[in-house]
Amino acid sequence: MEGLNMADMFGKIMEMQQKMAEAQEALARKTVTAEAGGGMVRVTANGQQRITGLELEPGVIDPNDPELLADLIIAGVNKALDEAAAMARQELQKAAGGFLPPGMDLSQLGL
Repeated sequence: MEGLNMADMFGKIMEMQQKMAEAQEALARKTVTAEAGGGMVRVTANGQQRITGLELEPGVIDPNDPELLADLIIAGVNKALDEAAAMARQELQKAAGGFLPPGMDLSQLGL
């Protein structure tokens, strides 16, 4: 294996692990907010795909139609989680960008 320096390779792996850990920590502080029902329901999620906030407009709470409220909450949560996952992929790809082969898709690694 000509030209392969194991110490350099190990150093690069350690550097990538550090950058990925830093990116994960940063994702915990970044948030996205999604709306459903024309803004009647707002759901906030962080980059680690955890729901951190839920706001409901008073008019969306109809005791005669709890199914509508449930549907709007589910739609808002799903949208927020999708946006948080996209943000996380983008941030992790930026963090790992210099270390990955061109065109490598992190989604294959669950990211």
